[in-house]
Amino acid sequence: MKTKTLILSLMLALAVFLPAPAACGPEWTYPIPPNILANKEGYLTLVNRERLLSGDYEPRDLVTLTVKRTVGDTQMRKTVSRALENMFAAAQNEYGLTLYVKSGYRSYHTQRTMYFNRVESMGYDDGLVQYPGASEHQTGLCADILNYEWTKKDGMNYRFAETTEAKWMAEHCWEFGFIIRYESDKEEITGIKFEPWHLRYVGKECAKYIWDNHLSLEEFTLEWEGYIASWEAQGGDFEALVMSLNLPNKVIVVETSEDGEEEISAYY
Repeated sequence: MKTKTLILSLMLALAVFLPAPAACGPEWTYPIPPNILANKEGYLTLVNRERLLSGDYEPRDLVTLTVKRTVGDTQMRKTVSRALENMFAAAQNEYGLTLYVKSGYRSYHTQRTMYFNRVESMGYDDGLVQYPGASEHQTGLCADILNYEWTKKDGMNYRFAETTEAKWMAEHCWEFGFIIRYESDKEEITGIKFEPWHLRYVGKECAKYIWDNHLSLEEFTLEWEGYIASWEAQGGDFEALVMSLNLPNKVIVVETSEDGEEEISAYY
C-alpha cells in the first residue's frame, strides 16, 4: 500500500509548452487582462436586438437563489448567486437596507410568451418587454432588484431610482461585479429606457472599469473588441496570449510504497 509523502504545486515553464506572452504579439496595454476578455464563462456576453441569443440557449450552472426574492424558485448562474448573496449582505449589515430579487433567469420560451402577450395587450411594442433572444434574463446574469415598497407595486418605472436602495446599488453594485445595465443617459445607445433596478453581472474587474468610465455594456464591448482587432492587426495572436496566461498548475505527487520505493506522478 502506498502513502503520499509530498505534494508540490509548480508552475510549468511557459517557454517549454506554450509561447510566452511577448511572443504572442506587441505589448498588451488595455486595462482589462486578455484572459478576462476571452469571456470563457460568458460574463461579458452582450445581448440586445443586434446580438440575439438562440432559442435553445440555457446557462449550464443555474441555481435557485437563497437571497430574499418575490418568487421562490428564481434562478441565476452560480457565480452570480454568490455575488448577490454578498451584495445583499453588505446592504443589510453595513447600511440597514433590505433588497429583493423580483426577476432572474428567464428561458427563451418564457420571454417569447411575455413579449407577445405585451404586444397584444398594448397593440404595439412599447419597449418594456424585450424581444425573445434579446433579453439579458436568458443569460442568467441579470436580476431585477427592488426594495420592499416597490415589490408591492404592479409595475416598475424610473422613479425607483429615487429610493435609498436604488441609490446605494448605483453607487456600490460594481464592488460585487454588477453594473446598472440601462442607465438614463445611455438610452440612445442601449435602446432601452432607464431601468435602475436592472443589474447585470460582468465580474469585478470589468464592473469597476465600466463604472469608473461611465460606459454602457455596448460601449465597453465596442471598445475592447476594437482594441483586440487593432492589437491583432499589429501582429498579435489573441488566442495564443490567452492560452499562455491560462497555463495550469502541474502537481507533482511523490508516493512511497511499503517497501520504501518511491513513485512520482504528475497531474495537470
